[in-house]
Amino acid sequence: MRYKPLPSSVYKNNRSSFSKKIDKLGLAVFNSNDIYPISADSTLPFSQHRDIFYLSGIDQEETILILFPHAENPINREILFIKKTNKLISVWEGEKLSKKKAREISGIENIKWLSEFKSTLYDLASQSDLFYFNTNEHYRAKNVTQTREDRFIKWAKNEYPAHRVGKSNPILQKLRSVKSEEEINQIKKACEITKKGIERIINFIKPGVWEYEIEAELIHEFIKNKSRGFAYSPIIASGKNANILHYELNNHKCKSGELILLDVAAEYGNYSSDLTRTLPVSGIYNDRQKKIYNSVLNVKKLATKLLTTGTLLSDYHNEVGKIMTSELLKLGLLRKVDIQNQSSKNPAYKKYFMHGTSHHLGLDTHDYGLLNDPLKPNMVLTVEPGIYIPEEGFGIRLEDDVVVKEKGEPTNLMQNIPIEIEEIEDLMNK
Repeated sequence: MRYKPLPSSVYKNNRSSFSKKIDKLGLAVFNSNDIYPISADSTLPFSQHRDIFYLSGIDQEETILILFPHAENPINREILFIKKTNKLISVWEGEKLSKKKAREISGIENIKWLSEFKSTLYDLASQSDLFYFNTNEHYRAKNVTQTREDRFIKWAKNEYPAHRVGKSNPILQKLRSVKSEEEINQIKKACEITKKGIERIINFIKPGVWEYEIEAELIHEFIKNKSRGFAYSPIIASGKNANILHYELNNHKCKSGELILLDVAAEYGNYSSDLTRTLPVSGIYNDRQKKIYNSVLNVKKLATKLLTTGTLLSDYHNEVGKIMTSELLKLGLLRKVDIQNQSSKNPAYKKYFMHGTSHHLGLDTHDYGLLNDPLKPNMVLTVEPGIYIPEEGFGIRLEDDVVVKEKGEPTNLMQNIPIEIEEIEDLMNK
């Protein structure tokens, strides 16, 4: 690992909070992600399942966690199973975590080898009548690939048909949505690395530069600063490409007079940041671009003020829609007749601003957070309004990450990354 891990106390607290939410006879099992094959002997880089990481801090494949808060023997209330290093693994991959190191990271005393899992579960199953399984119930989830969790659930239901089944994910949705100070510091670190990336490219961008060359500069800076890389697939969209919301080709040459939309950010220690800036390829915004840019920036500033404790995201998005509608009317992109003909399901502003303004951020870029729950202190969210005008060949989006406070406006974790037109133009023309 190239990042500094959080103290084991963080993971102890997370496990304690989870364990208080499950039934007395409940036993919860969490599996790490698979290493996914490409073809032949090639694989995708391993990325740990965020739930087991949240509960243990272990960033290694083939790891299993059992939480059984009311086990008869206290030593069995938390058990971590890890892969044992053999001679072959040691030579080809390097040594895996020792029991001592796993204990230091997780704060779990009972560390066992993975080979002991089935026999241990068999012994504990007699003390439990309820298994908590961990399925992906995120509102954006598209479950197509069978995961390690899926295979375990199928196996466990077959082996223990008399056990009742509970769900871990709704509990974790609530717990993970509110961040500890240590977690916020990891996100801050990811934001700081992102800032370094923007500083690197702000004078690199010019007519004739390819989108992928900008991507290369960013990944260099991120890895140089102990990030594994991008927190999500980078969007580096010049000109009309900015109107494709999830543009990822990054294979066009930047042209004079164009804008380039950069939705790019670093991760750190599995925690995401999420940033968008829209810069002028030639270093200067033209008058039309300035008007649209300032409208988006105004929406962003006003929207940020609304992210306060107790706010419902549904109400928040409605209010942001009203603000955006007002700006689009001023710009002449919407007319009064468009407002008269709109419906609640199809508001007029969606023609130019078709995505949401904010989402939760943390271990996942689109992190856990229940949409119908009011905002709480220490929730971390994005603010990312945009205006997209395909007929004019450009789109503008601006995005920062903020922390909800006990009282008042949220704290902007990206406030030191240039966003005002004057500052950007000054930096690009030094």
